[in-house]
Amino acid sequence: MESAYAVYLHIPFCRHRCAYCDFNTYAGQEGSLSAYVEALGREIQAAAGAESRLRVATIFFGGGTPSLLSPAHFGDLFRALRQAFDILPGAEISMEANPGTVTRDSLTRLRALGFNRLSFGVQSANPEDLRLLERIHDYSDVINAVTWARQAGFENINLDLIYGLPEQTLARWQNSLRLVAGLRPEHLSAYALTLEHGTPFGRWASRGLLPLPDPDLAADMAEWAADFLAGQGYAHYEISNWARPGFECRHNLQYWRNLPYLGLGAGAHGYADGLRYSNVLRIKTYIERQSSPAALRWPLTAAAVNQIKIDRDTEMDETLMTGLRLVREGVSDAVFAARFGVSLRQVYGREMDELLGLGLVEIKTCGGAEILRLTRRGWLLGNQVFMRFLRG
Repeated sequence: MESAYAVYLHIPFCRHRCAYCDFNTYAGQEGSLSAYVEALGREIQAAAGAESRLRVATIFFGGGTPSLLSPAHFGDLFRALRQAFDILPGAEISMEANPGTVTRDSLTRLRALGFNRLSFGVQSANPEDLRLLERIHDYSDVINAVTWARQAGFENINLDLIYGLPEQTLARWQNSLRLVAGLRPEHLSAYALTLEHGTPFGRWASRGLLPLPDPDLAADMAEWAADFLAGQGYAHYEISNWARPGFECRHNLQYWRNLPYLGLGAGAHGYADGLRYSNVLRIKTYIERQSSPAALRWPLTAAAVNQIKIDRDTEMDETLMTGLRLVREGVSDAVFAARFGVSLRQVYGREMDELLGLGLVEIKTCGGAEILRLTRRGWLLGNQVFMRFLRG
């Protein structure tokens, strides 16, 4: 039987666009929220156009700030999702939220609708860091959001953090992580800041107005986080993610295992039926396209503007590179061979030997099967490893 699908829905609205953010988000367009939800409902219907009813194991509302939608908006979208797809029992249904945009009442309503996982964008517990990042919340909002979520019945909460900020000290990072871990979330994500081209942070840094993050210090922060969180009972299962046993993000595992998912909404990306595709970016254009949907090859909808057919070699490369992000699971030779009909060594033997010699990957035997995975040094230099496996 074909793998169950993941569904990602992009909500591109924000009250304020942070200076470091390069996601497809827009501030000051809340007046289009209802029209956008209606358009997204139509795209959900269009995405159900496969020959058989798709089985869906995870749904993820990302953004942007999905928590800006009202419970009524979410109710409309859930109805559309249930009409379009076979949502499996126990499906993981997640929403990203800004801690400053939720209340006890709104979280109670969201839990009643069917959400069972929340991901709060904390980024830091330090006021100076939050000001630099232009976040609209403070740490007391984080405490309130987690408390209210627990009272609403949420038993699966992720808290996002960013490290390697300009002028951030190791001690300041350690204090943030200690405070956030003290809230006892089931899942923690910690991402190194990247200065993306086209963002205010990127422009300021290129003009010398913002100190560049220190990569050596950022590596120290990552290593300290891994050691500290291990002592708190969290398993480091992906380069930037930690979870208590059984609380790994099932939606993101679908990406890292290079399995099919639908991307819906303005700027969303998807991968299904051998196609990678992306949707139009602008909210207004997205709404207009959904008002007169065109008949396109599934999984494409009227919102799609880019597509690429993934050939077998590319699929193998992508499966290896995304799978190596799973620092414990890695890439199973048996699973790879079952999917592609060849072993890892048949395809990547030279690259594997080189990286084994450099101490960046290792081969472990788990349950009788060999797996290729990153070493600790390897996950700190992940991009260098991944580039070695790119062919052509």
